[in-house]
Amino acid sequence: MKTLALAAAGLALLALANPARADESIKVGTGPVTASGPLYIALERGYFAAEHLTAEMVSMDAAQSVAQGVVSGALDIGATAATAAAYNLAAKGGLKIIGGQGREMPGFHGAAVLVSNQAWDGGLRSLKDLAGRNIAIVQIGGPIHYELELVNEKYGIDPKSQRLSALQGLSNVATALAGNNIEAGINVSTFALKLQDTGKAHILAWVGDETPWQNTLIFVATKTADERKPMIDAFMRAYKKAAHDYDAAFTGPDGKRKDGPTAPAILAIMAKFTGVPAAEIEKAIPSIDPEGRLDEQSVADQIAWYKSQGLLKGDADAAKLIDHRYAILKVAGK
Repeated sequence: MKTLALAAAGLALLALANPARADESIKVGTGPVTASGPLYIALERGYFAAEHLTAEMVSMDAAQSVAQGVVSGALDIGATAATAAAYNLAAKGGLKIIGGQGREMPGFHGAAVLVSNQAWDGGLRSLKDLAGRNIAIVQIGGPIHYELELVNEKYGIDPKSQRLSALQGLSNVATALAGNNIEAGINVSTFALKLQDTGKAHILAWVGDETPWQNTLIFVATKTADERKPMIDAFMRAYKKAAHDYDAAFTGPDGKRKDGPTAPAILAIMAKFTGVPAAEIEKAIPSIDPEGRLDEQSVADQIAWYKSQGLLKGDADAAKLIDHRYAILKVAGK
């Protein structure tokens, strides 16, 4: 009896020394895009819960709003496209990049260049025809603006010949295309496919097939990076587990798009959270690195362009903006 009593007392002391970890509530800023797939998977399959995180996804129509929300403290983590505004905030010490999310890659569909029906009927049928056109983007200095620049550079188009309409939201770009209020625009796959499937616009090309780049990042406020390491580590463990599920469903051993036997289950999860039918999402799958690796060179290229346009000031340097306590860098060729 004495032995049992001592054992019970020992267990009680152990419990006091190692109390059950309470769940921590976090808000994750993201966009209405399929690149958020791993976040939805982690929610649906309980990966966040297993890490004692109660995660809420906050979807925003402009990537810049996510960066502002993270710095203000309204959001704990941002997982969305990179913007000049985000890099400016990072250069001022407000943000740290902790991982890579989606990439535009050949065979994967993250965003598309679209043409309105009126412009299509008028002869706008190739990317070279974008010279001299009125083109819709979300924001000056946003990811879609950068994607347009990559296309212009590839096809030798003078951007000064184009008239940009910054419409401040992905849904606004879609509406302008459908209403023939602009000639062309770039939008994420969920909007692009809906426009094409309903006959309201034409997809001219997929960005990943034309100009691959690291288009979405995972970032936190610098204060969060310094003071909430256990939360960030827990988030990244859950995220990477879900990213592996995503990668196994849609990527073959050679890194190219190839749907596996688990694809229908993953599509069902993404359909549940986006409200977009699984059959439509199946055509809109971006490339997601299973380890959340970050393409530092792509980030450096983005920063260089934003600086050249006068959109990025201060000491913005890719190596300084990336928090190497968390981020894993992509090895060239992999």
